[in-house]
Amino acid sequence: MEKQKSGRKQLGKNKRCHNVMLRFNDGEYEKLKSICESYHLNISERGTVSPLLRRLVLRDVVDEKDVLPNTSHLAYHLNKIGNNINQLVKLAHHKNLRNPNSNLEVEIQQTNKLLGKLIELAIKEQPQ
Repeated sequence: MEKQKSGRKQLGKNKRCHNVMLRFNDGEYEKLKSICESYHLNISERGTVSPLLRRLVLRDVVDEKDVLPNTSHLAYHLNKIGNNINQLVKLAHHKNLRNPNSNLEVEIQQTNKLLGKLIELAIKEQPQ
């Protein structure tokens, strides 16, 4: 029996392998910039223009409800929280502090409160 690989899921036929490069003159770029701003997207951020253009080309119409809010700031902080949790777990294992009698309820409640606040902030940042 072969051991299944871990890691990123294979895309198969959904993998994007065709590359299209676009160049814009000043007027065209300003028009693209205004379109991005109308969807609350920052054109200078990596990974924001391609999904918008893909939707415009493939669907002809982009509904405002389909545009996702910019979550890179939230994702950054969630990643930092995950790193901190990993460091704490590694330290606990290293110092052999993991036992059934340890009381971690207060720490778990504080973590849940902080995650709740992050979710509330993300909801407030979404365009109405």
